[in-house]
Amino acid sequence: METVTRAGFVARGVVYLLIGVLALRIAFSDGGGRQADRGGAMAEVAHKPLGSFLLWALGLGIVGLALWRLSQALFDRDGAGHRLMAAGRFVFYGVVAYSVLAYAAGDRGSGSGGSDEQSKDLTATALGWPGGQWIVGAAGAGIAGAGLWIAGRAVLRKYRKHLRTGEMSPAQRRAVDVLGTVGGTARGAVFAAVGASVLVAAVRHKPGEAKGVDDALRSFSHTPAGPWLLAAVAVGLAVFGVFSWAQARWRRL
Repeated sequence: METVTRAGFVARGVVYLLIGVLALRIAFSDGGGRQADRGGAMAEVAHKPLGSFLLWALGLGIVGLALWRLSQALFDRDGAGHRLMAAGRFVFYGVVAYSVLAYAAGDRGSGSGGSDEQSKDLTATALGWPGGQWIVGAAGAGIAGAGLWIAGRAVLRKYRKHLRTGEMSPAQRRAVDVLGTVGGTARGAVFAAVGASVLVAAVRHKPGEAKGVDDALRSFSHTPAGPWLLAAVAVGLAVFGVFSWAQARWRRL
């Protein structure tokens, strides 16, 4: 379990690094038609030598993360709150792993159709349910809140308690602090932007307002900071990918 979990952190790092690189391209060009999300990252891997093998390796690695979170949900002794959070993360990583493995198996529509279209379609479906506006609004608020929580924990360096910092040299600790703080803040900002867009879609009852990761990233370039803010977030996501590799090395499991 420890081996597959650490492999999962490596796989997650690859995905975030690729999303960051794709977003950086978009910041100062059109990105060559590629999307800066998980689907775009999978397409990028698929076009490389041994791409199919690499996709299977990434998918199986993320399965390891999902199983680790499931074990926490079932056996964690830190209380019901921790188990509930682990269960939510198990579902999240399970969905990610399924989309990557389905893509590797040849289902190019799985996870690669673009997070933006998927977000709009899911929002439109949910808005059609009884009480759908409240459900979508609660989901958007929850995602935005999770993003702020992720960013806040990164700024406060809460990740330290999960790392074997005693095995690091002073230089390694400083480097990991930079990676964790910058990367976690960028990741949280993206989650917050996605959640805010879903909340707006619910309030206005317009599913087209809901954004996926790609649209949320592009929205940063529409701020007064222009493409520079998107570039900063893109670099932050790539940095989070490297931080995931540090977690693969030093994370307490």
